[in-house]
Amino acid sequence: MSTSMQDLKASINEFALSCGFDTVGFASTEMSQVNQQGFDEFLSLGFQGDMTWMERRKEQRASPQGLWPECRSVISLGSNYGPAFDPLKKLEIKEQANVSAYAQNKDYHDLVKKRLKQIARWMVAEYGCELKVFVDTAPVLEKPLAQSAGIGWQGKHTNIVSRDFGSWLFLGEIYTTLEIEPDTAESDHCGGCRRCLDICPTAAFPRAYQLDARRCISYLTIEHKGPIPREFRQAIGNRIYGCDDCLAVCPWNKFAKQTEELAFLPREALVTPKLRDFLELDDASFRALFSGSPIKRIGIDRFLRNVLIACGNSASPELRPSIEKLLAHGSPVVRGAAVWALSQLCTNQEFQTLQTNHLSNEKDASVRLEWQA
Repeated sequence: MSTSMQDLKASINEFALSCGFDTVGFASTEMSQVNQQGFDEFLSLGFQGDMTWMERRKEQRASPQGLWPECRSVISLGSNYGPAFDPLKKLEIKEQANVSAYAQNKDYHDLVKKRLKQIARWMVAEYGCELKVFVDTAPVLEKPLAQSAGIGWQGKHTNIVSRDFGSWLFLGEIYTTLEIEPDTAESDHCGGCRRCLDICPTAAFPRAYQLDARRCISYLTIEHKGPIPREFRQAIGNRIYGCDDCLAVCPWNKFAKQTEELAFLPREALVTPKLRDFLELDDASFRALFSGSPIKRIGIDRFLRNVLIACGNSASPELRPSIEKLLAHGSPVVRGAAVWALSQLCTNQEFQTLQTNHLSNEKDASVRLEWQA
């Protein structure tokens, strides 16, 4: 590598770290056949579920130049969000709501994109290049790119694993017209371990390195818009937004560090949240409570659906009065989840009485099925 190239990469790396990123790597625009074939298989098997946008922008996602033909290099950047607690411990407290570690405070998309734009402005002024920045929402295969850039490797749970940060990295990318020599790709260090595969409550991994999103609790509680299929409800436990199980169990987390970014530390309302409190939220209070949070984007109806599933798994019959109020909610998705929650917390006789009182007035077919299941 020439001295000028070394200086270029060192300067970008130094500035990116000064902006708050924890790791930086450089990749070419070439995507391996293995990655392309894996993505094609994922789509052909329908593992994307309701995420139809993956298929619609397949060609753009296939490679950086498929999205932006002028792209010559990719800068991959990671931000550590390592939690201070073991996320698996919260699963044991059934009356509390469990929110994925990444969503317990500010929406990382906003902070990471702000920092990427800061780097972009500096690079344009310094090098006169063109560039584009991305954080998760664009058609970018960010995890294969991160592996190509040496940041980590795509583990058996399909997420990035880092030797320095374990499974706790947010990713962002800068596509640039600069010709930058790529770093050495990170090799796979999973070995014979399969902890992430075995711990999954819904068996969402058909095999190592392959995820069926339709079975994933993160997908079911965030991306999926309709009723959560019955076969997964008990396995969801008290998870109301996302799931950390496969990440938290990774042995490489022994090298992970607690994040120092205040925006990633849990907000007070999500440290030990009670399911009961969330049942009382209306749309306005939901929006106020989760202002600036990624949770806000699923809306009050899906949020209450998730909370009600957790209530059904709580073994807390004292929640029944609050749940019964939601039998009159305007959303059939909420009403249906309330029916299921009550079916788990009531005796057969109590549930039959509720059924008699409410079923005759129910107009939505999906909710009627919940009563009759």
